[in-house]
Amino acid sequence: MGASGFLGSHVTRQLVERGDDVRVWIRRSSSTRAFDELPVQRHYGDLVDDAALRQAMRGVDTVFYCVVDARAWLRDPAPLFATNVDGLRHALDAALETGVRRFVFCSTVGTIGISADGRPADEDSPHTWGHLGGPYIQARVAAEELVLRYCRERQLPGIIMCVSTTYGAPDYGSPHGRMVSEAARGRVPVYFANASMEVVGIADAARAFLLAAGKGRLGERYIISERYLSWKELVTTAAEAGGAKPPRFGIPLAVMKVVGRLGDVAGRVLRRDVVMTTVSTRLMHFMPPLDHSKATRELDWHPSPAPAAIRAAAQFYLDS
Repeated sequence: MGASGFLGSHVTRQLVERGDDVRVWIRRSSSTRAFDELPVQRHYGDLVDDAALRQAMRGVDTVFYCVVDARAWLRDPAPLFATNVDGLRHALDAALETGVRRFVFCSTVGTIGISADGRPADEDSPHTWGHLGGPYIQARVAAEELVLRYCRERQLPGIIMCVSTTYGAPDYGSPHGRMVSEAARGRVPVYFANASMEVVGIADAARAFLLAAGKGRLGERYIISERYLSWKELVTTAAEAGGAKPPRFGIPLAVMKVVGRLGDVAGRVLRRDVVMTTVSTRLMHFMPPLDHSKATRELDWHPSPAPAAIRAAAQFYLDS
């Protein structure tokens, strides 16, 4: 589910390459460019179409749920909760009714807390900063809690994958991938100082989903991320891969915060969504380094260095 998205398309591709019989669930309006050449069964519908969901899941062993609305900058949070929580509930009910063996759910590292001792956070770090992450983080936390509640109370065979920002090829339009594309072409003159994030190669993230379906413990969460990377390292890696000059000047955190506040004001005055807001600016520097050793220990997941995936993405964009 969500095969038209970046991660969902790579999970689909790896399942096909493994020899599985694959069904994909997409909307009629979804782009299928990322998997057009793959021999998959296509099922169409919306998340509130219970009959179509049950039909698509009937006879299915494993559901890989990669549907997400990640637009953290929306002024109206209703779509975030409609897709990430309410729509998810319909899929969970269908999975229970059809008796799937595994339900592998794509969550985010944004649901991981901050460790009290300053060490990298892990799956047991309690989440205490939802009020700082805005409606997007609140919706993703609520989605995780919903899946876990279904696991506890209704015996859903669910496994939660807390995935960081993914990079790699092919990428047909992910928002974060566009930054790599621009940097590879030398079109990013500055970088965000003091901004960092957890990252992982897209192929490694997709492989973790396949491993979880076979080895993951039911009702457990797994951090799927390879390393903590600064924005400067990200755009420099992409620029050098494309043979372009990397940005030399960093925008200080104080300036980023001012830009975020200006975005808030612009959104209210213009009555339109603005990508750079106080919340989106905060998410660029607030999230902590993470410890993915649980996924290595229990899933036998050994990710490759994420900068290699960034370089591959840069080359893909230049060749496209």
